[in-house]
Amino acid sequence: MPREWVIDEYNGYEGLRLQDCDAVKPGRDEVRLHIEAFALNWGDMNLMNDQYSFSFESFPARIGMEAAGVVEAISSNVKGINIGERYCTLPYFYYNKGASADTLIIDHQYVTKAPEGMSAVDASSVWMQFMTAYYPVVEMSKAKPGVNILVTAATGTAGNAALQIGRAAGATMIATTRSAGSVDYLKESGANHVYVDDGSDLAAYLKEVTNDVGVHGVFDPIGADFPSRYSPALARDAKLMLYGSLTEKLPDIPHIDMWQNNAWLHMYSLFNYVEDPAAKKRGTDYVYAGLSDGTLKPLIDKIYPMEQYIEAWRYLEKPRETHGKVVIDTGA
Repeated sequence: MPREWVIDEYNGYEGLRLQDCDAVKPGRDEVRLHIEAFALNWGDMNLMNDQYSFSFESFPARIGMEAAGVVEAISSNVKGINIGERYCTLPYFYYNKGASADTLIIDHQYVTKAPEGMSAVDASSVWMQFMTAYYPVVEMSKAKPGVNILVTAATGTAGNAALQIGRAAGATMIATTRSAGSVDYLKESGANHVYVDDGSDLAAYLKEVTNDVGVHGVFDPIGADFPSRYSPALARDAKLMLYGSLTEKLPDIPHIDMWQNNAWLHMYSLFNYVEDPAAKKRGTDYVYAGLSDGTLKPLIDKIYPMEQYIEAWRYLEKPRETHGKVVIDTGA
């Protein structure tokens, strides 16, 4: 019988429990996936504590927005998707219909064909990180030679994806990290410069490595007062894209520096781009092409079996010396 991980209240991942579930018949515009693997994301952790951009509609509720599996049933009006093919979920406002299960009902607009020749584990790790980074780096920052882009908390999977994408476009990529041990990893990923955060003057560092030009784009999930640390180094017409609050405190907006540099503030959420068919196609086309030509390379850190989902969360939360996605193999 299929299984699912559910949560009964906002009490974090320690409150997750594994239970049996039914393989439900797809409704209008829906498909049913037999899930082979699903990935962990920080947004799911925040959601389990009711600290995300949406909340559960009711309990018990499933977690998870990123999975790969085989199509095993489709609605009669869904076209172009065939039973037996491997598909991936795209990040979406999933509410109670999370992917942490052996079976998943999902609207057909939130799935995409698994990349050719890629295992289910690898395919489950692709779309959140690369789609999250694509729009801020390529479409908003206009990454190209002569454009300087700051990626904060760059050892995260979205940060790593941003470095890969920016490097491919020829932009100057600047990463921040709290660990000196991550410098080589970030440079291999695409960083031209790496700032190890020891509390020193970040803005001065940015001005130095950009020859006083400043940064044209910032891809930042940290929150709190971190934007104020780099805002004196914003270039004219810079784009400041905030997509999280790892500090668990909403970001303080550096109004004065932004006014002085005519900077743009974008409170960024990938889900809204997935909701837009044209934007979704631009993003998926870019990722497929990048995977095909080797420009983009997903990285798996650790794989856990279905029964060890809570252990996987514990691992994700603790400080790590290795990098990449943490993925659950359902064994299906």
